[in-house]
Amino acid sequence: MAPAITLAADAPTLSSANTGFMLICSALVMLMTPGLAFFYGGMVRVKSTLNMLMMSFISLGIVTILWVLYGFSMAFGTDSGSLIGWNSDWVGLSGIGLTDLWDGYTIPIFVFLVFQLMFAIITPALISGALADRVKFTAWALFVALWATVVYFPVAHWVWGAGGWAFELGVIDFAGGTAVHINAGAAALGVILVIGKRIGFKKDPMRPHSLPLVMLGAGLLWFGWFGFNAGSWLGNDDGVGALMFVNTQVATAAAMLAWLIYEKIRHGAFTTLGAASGAVAGLVAITPSGGAVSPVGAIAVGAVAGVLCAMAVGLKYKFGYDDSLDVVGVHLVGGVIGSLLVGFFASGKGQSEVKGLFYGGGLDQFWKQCAGVFAVLAYSLVVSAILAFLLDKTIGMRVSEDEEVAGIDQAEHAETAYDFSGAGGGAARTAATAPVTDAASKKVDA
Repeated sequence: MAPAITLAADAPTLSSANTGFMLICSALVMLMTPGLAFFYGGMVRVKSTLNMLMMSFISLGIVTILWVLYGFSMAFGTDSGSLIGWNSDWVGLSGIGLTDLWDGYTIPIFVFLVFQLMFAIITPALISGALADRVKFTAWALFVALWATVVYFPVAHWVWGAGGWAFELGVIDFAGGTAVHINAGAAALGVILVIGKRIGFKKDPMRPHSLPLVMLGAGLLWFGWFGFNAGSWLGNDDGVGALMFVNTQVATAAAMLAWLIYEKIRHGAFTTLGAASGAVAGLVAITPSGGAVSPVGAIAVGAVAGVLCAMAVGLKYKFGYDDSLDVVGVHLVGGVIGSLLVGFFASGKGQSEVKGLFYGGGLDQFWKQCAGVFAVLAYSLVVSAILAFLLDKTIGMRVSEDEEVAGIDQAEHAETAYDFSGAGGGAARTAATAPVTDAASKKVDA
C-alpha cells in the first residue's frame, strides 16, 4: 500500500475531525489492555494477581517497539505473495511525513499506524489468560515477541493489508474477529496443550479472588471497545462507524443477558462473573460482524454468542485442557461465532452490499468466512504450539512446582498484590503474614 497520497485534484485531504476521532479511538483501544489486565487479574487467585497484570502490561512495551522497528511494515507494507507485507521506508517509521495520508483516507499514516498498534498490543495479551499461575515471565515476554512477529503481523496482513489473501477473497472482519480473537484464542489453545495443566486443576478450588476487579476490567473493556470497533472504519463520514458503535452496545447487552439466562437455567444463579464474561463474549462476537449487520442482527449475534460461549467454557473440564480464564471458550468460540454469522446476518446496508443467507444472499459469503476463520485458527494453533514447544525445551516455559504452589507473584516479581501487615492483629494477622514453608500448607492457603 502506498505510503502517501498522490497530488491528483480529487485525492483525499486531511480531515482534522477524522484525525481527532481516530486519535481518541486509539487511546480507547490502548485503555483496553489495562482493562484486560484488571479483568484477568481479578479472576485469578491472590497469589497470581500481579503476574496476571504484568502479562498484559508487558505487551504494551514489547509490541510497541516491534511495531516501530518492523511490525507495521510487515502488516501493512507492500504485499508479497498475499502472505506478508514490507516497506523499507516504514522500518523504524522512517520516510513517513507528518501529513502523509493513509491511502484512500483522510487521516495521517501516523494516526492509522498508532491505531493498529493498539490492536497488535492487546492480541497477545489476550492469550495470557489461558496461562495463569504457571508461566515464567521471561519466557512469556520472549513468546510475545516471537508470536507477534511470526503470527500476528502476517495474519493482520492477510485480513486487513492490501493484497492479503483474506482481504482479496472478501472475508469480512470489521475489527478483528479473525486477526485478533480467533488468532489469540487458537494460540492460547496451542500453548496450553504444550505446557500442560496447573497443579490441582479439577481438584483444588481456583475461584476469582476479586469479582469487583473483574467487573471493573469488564467495564473498561466495554468502554474501550467502542474505539476498537467504531474506529475501525477509519473515519466518521458515512454513518458506518456509528452503526458499528450502536451494534457494539446492542450485541454486548444481548450476550450478557443470554449468558445470565443460560447460567440461571443451568446453574441456578445470576453471577457477576457470568455478567462480565457474557459482556466480553458479545464484544468479541460483534467485532467482525457489526459493520455488516443491522441492530436486530446484532441482538441475534450477541444472544447466540452469549449462550454458546457459556456452554463452551465447560469444555475444558470435559476434554482436560486447562484454559485458566476461558480464553478459548470466550475469544476463540466468540470470534468464530461472530465471523461465521456474517454469512447469515449481513444485511447489505452497512459496510458493503454483501448479503447473508437470511437476506437473500445465499451461502457465498458464509464460505468465504469459513476460509478466513479456519485458516487463521489452524495457522495460529500450530505455530503457537511450536513456539511454546521450542521455548519449553530451551529456556523452559513453566515455573517450578514449588514456585507455582507458593505463588508466582513472589517467585517472578518479588511482590504481592495485597499487603496485610498493617491490618488487624492477633491470630488473624499472624496467619496472614507468617511465612509458610510446607508446600502442602502453601497450597491450602492459596
